[in-house]
Formats: sequence, structure tokens, C-alpha cells
Amino acid sequence: MNVEIHPALLRERFYPRSRQTVRAAREFAAETLHAWGVTCRRDDVLLCVSELATNALLHGVPPGRGYRLRMLRYDGTVRVEVHDSGDGRPRIGRRDPGAEDGRGLLLVAAVADRWGTLARVPGKAVWSEFAVGAGGTVGAGGPAHGL
Repeated sequence: MNVEIHPALLRERFYPRSRQTVRAAREFAAETLHAWGVTCRRDDVLLCVSELATNALLHGVPPGRGYRLRMLRYDGTVRVEVHDSGDGRPRIGRRDPGAEDGRGLLLVAAVADRWGTLARVPGKAVWSEFAVGAGGTVGAGGPAHGL
């Protein structure tokens, strides 16, 4: 049997602890998707990059540290990972409907096909995955609620 193996594509960038870096992370993600020829699910991926980077800055990056945005493409999937060195594990909590914040992971869960966390030392990585099809132009299925 002939099996064609496609290695994963990987791009990553480190950002210092600054709110201005969320925009830079989103631009890096957009450039990466363009370089990979991924045209579908672009807005979903960029929304999740923004939300995960913002959450890392607000809850996971101690002073003097930063966060890493890692993007992978493999088997018709784009995976976004945001690594930080903070304690705790992100979770979707109950929020006051009138509150102006606290909806980031709800948005990630709504638009990503899957999402979750990985333990690191120190800290954690929060990831989200998007089916983009083999060519990156057609999504496979819709969002499914993750972990």
C-alpha cells in the first residue's frame, strides 16, 4: 500500500506582555493562513487567536513574561495554540449577562471545532482546531463543542 505522508506546517512567534500584541498576533495568524493558502474559516481562526491571546495576557502572563502563539496545519486541520506561564486552567464559567467581559472561551467554544488545554511547566497551552479540508478552501463540518 502506498501511503502519502504530509508533514505538519508550523509557525510560531513569541510576544511580550502587552495588550498591543493581540493585534500583532492576529496579523501574524492572518499572514500564516495566507501563506498556507487557507481561505476558509479565516475569521473563526482570527477570532480565536484574539480571544486566546487576550486571555493569556489577562490571566496567564505574569509581569516580565510573555506568551507564544503557535499555528500548525496538518491533515486538513489548522490548530492554534497560545502558550503562557501562568497558573490555573481556563474554563468556561457562568457570567453575568450584563457583564462586559468573560465571554472569550464561550466564543472559542462556539466557533472552533474543538478546543482544550495542555499542561506545561510552567503554565499551560490553550488550543483550538478548525477543519479546513485538504486544500484549505473548504471546511469540513461545522463547529463542534470541545473539551
